[in-house]
Amino acid sequence: SVFFPAFISAHPILTMAVATANGLLTSIMLETGILYRRNKEKGMTLQHALSTALGMSLISMISMETAMNVTDFALVGSASVTFYSILPSMVAGFVV
Repeated sequence: SVFFPAFISAHPILTMAVATANGLLTSIMLETGILYRRNKEKGMTLQHALSTALGMSLISMISMETAMNVTDFALVGSASVTFYSILPSMVAGFVV
C-alpha cells in the first residue's frame, strides 16, 4: 500500500490489520462495481449495490483474510509473505 508507514512493519498485528483492511476494501469496491454495472438497467442504485456487497460477504471476507494471515504468520514467523507461504495461505483462505 502507498500509505504503509514503516513503523507498522515492525508490528505483525498491525501489518495483518492493514492487509485485512486492504483486502476488504478492494473486495467491497470490486463487488459494488460489478453489482452496479450489471443491475443499473434494473434500477439498482450505487448505495443499494454497496449495501448488498457489504451484506453478502463481509463476514466471509474477514474470515478468509484472517485465515490467510494466521497461516502466513504460522509458516514464516512474521507478517511477511514468502514464496513458500503463498500457496498454503491461499488454500487456507479458500477452505475457510
